Amino acid sequence: MNKTGHRVRLETDLPSNIEKGNCVMTKVLGFYFTFLFVIIAPFHLCGMGLFVCLKSERVGRVIRKLLNSFSLFDLMIIAILAALGIAVGAIMGPLVRIFTGPLMIPGGAVAGGIYMLFLVLAVSFTGRPSAAVICGFVQAIIVMVTGLGGHHGAITIVTYTMPGVAIAALLLIMRHKGCCKLCCFFSGMIANLTGTFLVGVGIMALPVIPMLLGLALAAVSGGLGGLLGWVLTKKVKDLEVIK
Repeated sequence: MNKTGHRVRLETDLPSNIEKGNCVMTKVLGFYFTFLFVIIAPFHLCGMGLFVCLKSERVGRVIRKLLNSFSLFDLMIIAILAALGIAVGAIMGPLVRIFTGPLMIPGGAVAGGIYMLFLVLAVSFTGRPSAAVICGFVQAIIVMVTGLGGHHGAITIVTYTMPGVAIAALLLIMRHKGCCKLCCFFSGMIANLTGTFLVGVGIMALPVIPMLLGLALAAVSGGLGGLLGWVLTKKVKDLEVIK
């Protein structure tokens, strides 16, 4: 090949090389900003929130009072249940979303009965409604650190903690503590409804019809998960593992 032909080939290859370079640079910048805003920013927000809470004497007293009401064994049980919930969710989530994705329904609406089961177990094992709040918050921290179970940035704290808050509020109104089939059923139902609503509105921005269908499935799935929690609690207490 002569010099002219060789020079022409280099000139025609030059734009493609520039495009490849721009593509690589775009990917690098995209990864950097994703890492910055999706991973680092939530930890900064959590750290700032924790600092504010610790600096507030009133909030500090409430947190200490809440934690002091639990024994070390209770806190260990809550931590184990939180970790088990995330592990089970990481396995079941992708499988369920194969069927719920085309219907524009949050996967948690169907599998949420199993997710919320662990919040119900935290209450029924410890006998304290606030255990669901702690369990949900621990799950949120695990998800933000590991990325398992669906990481949505700082809103993860809300979507994982609020179902526990809903359980605690419901049981305080009912004056129950995970002690019967009825309260476990409604605890699982209200928790899954809360989680599905937050994900459907705050993250997926679902239309009305898929949202209503998802909430209907969430109510059934959550209620069944709550009943399963009651059965498991009864079996464990029969073995005298817990009181």
